[in-house]
Amino acid sequence: MIKGILFDLDETLLNRKKSVESFIRDQYNRYEPYLARVEGDTYCSRFIELDNNGYTWKDRVYERLVDEYQFPLSSAELLDDYLLYFKQHCHPFPGMFEMLEALKKRGYKLGIITNGRTEFQLSNIRALGIEAYFDTIVISEEEEVKKPESTIFQRALERMNIKAHEAIFVGDHLINDVKGAKEVGMRAVWKKREEETEETEEVSIYSLLDLLSVVEEWTEKTNITRY
Repeated sequence: MIKGILFDLDETLLNRKKSVESFIRDQYNRYEPYLARVEGDTYCSRFIELDNNGYTWKDRVYERLVDEYQFPLSSAELLDDYLLYFKQHCHPFPGMFEMLEALKKRGYKLGIITNGRTEFQLSNIRALGIEAYFDTIVISEEEEVKKPESTIFQRALERMNIKAHEAIFVGDHLINDVKGAKEVGMRAVWKKREEETEETEEVSIYSLLDLLSVVEEWTEKTNITRY
């Protein structure tokens, strides 16, 4: 029986690509007098390139930017600005609220497991307005362990008081999310990005609303198996 659904945050619930593009353009506009030696499009595209879909922490990104373009301000100042203002640019994927509301009404426990820095990720979750939907939120910095290590999945399951075979994990990364969850005995759904065309045997969705039919199908199957 399926009792709980757990989610990754970035590029699963949070449209990180859209959020980053919105933030970095705003940052350039606010700091333009100090960044004028490089065009806005160049600054934004270079930031996105160095960011590597969030897998390079921003202290290193800004260090590279300041070094490459010799900006007359510190990387620490730009990083502080990122930490302070990124949450104002958080965009959810379409259907996120409807999906979460539907899962809650159906009685499922909900959780988040995300890699990242605790306060930063919590601020983004709160900016999306979804904190109250979740029974547990597990963040790698606070746990001192990160996906795809099994410990972080197991801790979330324990806090939700459900077994691995009773849970589904939804995430955009085939290793950190899908493989990591399946290795502890969870079912997994791959949240594909719009441009993602890779074919695998994994159950996948593009739209968060499509998750509802996947959950319903798996719930029915496990109920039949049970009886």
